[in-house]
Amino acid sequence: MLSAPWFQFSLPDFQYAFLSILLEGAPFLLAGALLSGILEEYLPPSLMTRLLPSNPRLAIVASAFVGLVIPVCECGIVPVVRRLLRKGLPVSCGITYMLAAPIVNPLVILSTLAAFRGQGTIEMTSLRFTLGIVVAVAAGLVCTRFAPFSILRPGILAPGEGEHHHHHDTDPGISGRLANVAATATRDFLDVSVFFVLGAAAAALFGTAVNQEIILPLSTNLPLSIASLMGLASVLSVCSTTDAFIAATLTSFPMAAKLAFLVFGPMLDFKLLFLYGAAFSKRFILMLALGLFVVIGLVCWRIGSLNLAW
Repeated sequence: MLSAPWFQFSLPDFQYAFLSILLEGAPFLLAGALLSGILEEYLPPSLMTRLLPSNPRLAIVASAFVGLVIPVCECGIVPVVRRLLRKGLPVSCGITYMLAAPIVNPLVILSTLAAFRGQGTIEMTSLRFTLGIVVAVAAGLVCTRFAPFSILRPGILAPGEGEHHHHHDTDPGISGRLANVAATATRDFLDVSVFFVLGAAAAALFGTAVNQEIILPLSTNLPLSIASLMGLASVLSVCSTTDAFIAATLTSFPMAAKLAFLVFGPMLDFKLLFLYGAAFSKRFILMLALGLFVVIGLVCWRIGSLNLAW
């Protein structure tokens, strides 16, 4: 029996949770928008495709590790990926980078090591990194089977309205270039922030109004514990740089369920469902959500059934 109703709305709690998510994610969203502006102004259109291996499959694998060089958490990844796609990055490589970057981010690796000190530190951090790479690469490979127009929103690969077009025979100078960076960053921030605010509101509502006691009885059943923590990760929408500290406190849940929490959340939480809408079609987002939930759930179930001593 629940000690309280399963749904009970409290405006102060909602406001606190909403502002917490907003204040936690907004700096990263702004950083992502600034990075997208820098990429637009200074990254030559074909550089990304020249740097990646010519073999499409190897290029997808390499894209999963770009997050080590261009570290962006999930709060700011969408504007960066949109900009890279317009610069000629293949869609499959963009999706691979988008899914992997919030997990292979060096800061995320360090925070996971710190959070799970004494709880299978190396095992959890290694499995999170490895599973994040594997799932992102698998998603990228699957996306090669679909045409870009079925994955992306209309107009994503075309220059945005009012965007600055460069001429090779003119040099805008440092001040002109900085102005272009600021203009592009502002445009991308405003485009994506609408989705971010909607996602933060949805996450805050579910995180504060839905009684969390509902999921506690699920901790004794491995498949249900994995599914429930993936759902919790989506609802909480915590940034990947800090989510390990929450996962480490869920001591009643098996480690495989915590692993699912740490891999699924950075790839698809409530705010990302809305953020992805700034770049991808609704049908693709739905397919991606279902695919990630099933694949990550099954892999973590398999890992948990091995009864590893960690």
